[in-house]
Amino acid sequence: MKKISIIGAGRVGESTAQILAYRDNVHEVVLTDIRDGVAEGTALDLQESAPLFGFDTRVNGSESNEAIVDSDIVVITAGLPRKPGMSRSDVLEANLAVIRPIADDVMKYAPNAMVILVTNPVDVMSYAFWKATGWDRSRVFGLSGVLDAARMASFIAMETGYSNLDVSAMVLGGHGDSMVPMISYTTISGIPVSNFLDADTIARIVDRTRNGGAEILALKKTSSANDSPAAAVATMIDAICHDRKRILPCVAMLDGEYGEKDIALGVPVVLGSGGMEKVIELPLSDEEAALFKQSSDQVTKDIELIS
Repeated sequence: MKKISIIGAGRVGESTAQILAYRDNVHEVVLTDIRDGVAEGTALDLQESAPLFGFDTRVNGSESNEAIVDSDIVVITAGLPRKPGMSRSDVLEANLAVIRPIADDVMKYAPNAMVILVTNPVDVMSYAFWKATGWDRSRVFGLSGVLDAARMASFIAMETGYSNLDVSAMVLGGHGDSMVPMISYTTISGIPVSNFLDADTIARIVDRTRNGGAEILALKKTSSANDSPAAAVATMIDAICHDRKRILPCVAMLDGEYGEKDIALGVPVVLGSGGMEKVIELPLSDEEAALFKQSSDQVTKDIELIS
C-alpha cells in the first residue's frame, strides 16, 4: 500500500494515523478534516515525531478531501461523536448527512480504494456508504467486532490474570447494545473460556463488553474511546496490506449468509489484499441464533430510517 487516507482528524483519526505511521508500512498517511487547520496541525505534529520514533511514513493533512486522491484505503472516522447517555443510533441522522457527501468525494478522488467505516452507528453508515457507491461488498466494510472482541478479550484477561496474548474472543451482530459476544467461540490458549470462569462471571463480562464504549465515554466525559478503535482499524489495515487472510469480525454486507440479505452486520470475515474476501458462517446454537436475529432486527430498523 502506498497511500492510506483518514477522513476525520478527531481523536480516533489521529490515533489511527499515529499507529499507521509508527508501523512504517505505508508510504503516506493523509488526514483530512473540515475544521480549519486541524488536520494540518495534527499531521505536522505526527511528522515531527518521525526522527524520534524512527519512521519514514509521510504524514500530511488537508481541509479538502481532494487530498485523498489515489488512496489505496480510505478510513472514515468523521462525524458527530456520542455524548454520555447517547446510544450509537442517536447520532444516526447527523452522521448520515456527513457520510453521503464523503461517499461522493471518495468515488471522485479515490475510485479504486477500499473503505473502512468507523463513524457510528457503523453498521448503518457502512450500509449507507455501500448503497451510495454501488461498489462490490469486498471494498466496503466497517469496524465492529475487532474492537468488541478485543474488549471482551481484555476483560477476560483482567478477570483470569492470564495473558492477553492467549485470549481469543468472537463477537457478532450489531456494534451496539444488541451485539452478540460468542462465548462458545471464545478461548484461552484454545481452551473454552467456560473452563476458567463461572457462568455469573461470564455473564458480567458479556454485559461489560456490550457497554464497553459507553463505559469509557462515561469515565472520560468529554470524549469517547480512541486508542482501542484506532488499534482495531490498524489491525484490519495490516491484514489487508500484508494479505494475511486473517479471520476477523467486521461489519460486512450480507448476501444470504446467516439468513440475512441487504444488511450490514458484524460477522467473521477473511481480510486480505482483496479486502473483505469471504464471510465465514459459524454454526450457532438456538440461543445464539435468536440473539443474532434480535441484533439484525435492530440494525434493520435503523437502516429502514434512511431508506
